[in-house]
Amino acid sequence: MTDAEASTREELATLYRLIAHLRMTDVIDTHISARIPGSQHHFLINAYGKLFHEIGPDDLVKIDLDGNTVEPEREGHLRVNKAGFVIHSAIHMARHDIACVIHTHTADGIAVSCQAAGLLPISQHAMKFHGRLSYHAYEGIAVNLEERERLIRDLGANHAMILRNHGLLATGASVAEAFANIYFLERACQVQIKAQAGGAALHLPPAEIIERTAAQFDPAQSDWHSQLFWASARRMVD
Repeated sequence: MTDAEASTREELATLYRLIAHLRMTDVIDTHISARIPGSQHHFLINAYGKLFHEIGPDDLVKIDLDGNTVEPEREGHLRVNKAGFVIHSAIHMARHDIACVIHTHTADGIAVSCQAAGLLPISQHAMKFHGRLSYHAYEGIAVNLEERERLIRDLGANHAMILRNHGLLATGASVAEAFANIYFLERACQVQIKAQAGGAALHLPPAEIIERTAAQFDPAQSDWHSQLFWASARRMVD
């Protein structure tokens, strides 16, 4: 195992435990994957059946773009949900700038994914994604490899996407960036559902303020914040 792979295993295992700590899991039925540096073809993903808070570096399985285990000696010991990798493989195949992909099924994320208007720019958290959020129509459980082409098309150049009637997806050039994106997207959905539940009319900031705020969240200038955010958050589970 290279030092790069060992480091990626440690970071990804920490991310799994952090997602569990923040109650963003769906028992065993979502995934987080990370590209192993130095390879365009090998990735790490959770052993299917493990709860997120149980996952350590050795519970991550090295796979290829087709979801096949690269470590034959571990075949059968750590099972991979191959069908669940359809979404991840599509993005890793097309976007070599992406190192980490997070997919969640939180109640608030799914609720917003079911709303025709999608995510509304009613909070600072939501405005982070203004003009940078993609949508993908629901096609059933993601087991059809042909769906990968449409997932890639819909994501485009963005790093976050709402999967209609399904859940949320966030990516990043690093584990840190992917975590920051899923955290703020999830919080934006939580705020929207709570604001709508209050029954009062919603207040949207003026269009120019929404645009200004989105520009202040420019991803090209935000890596320092993602790294600081990640370093702080991981202390909750380290």
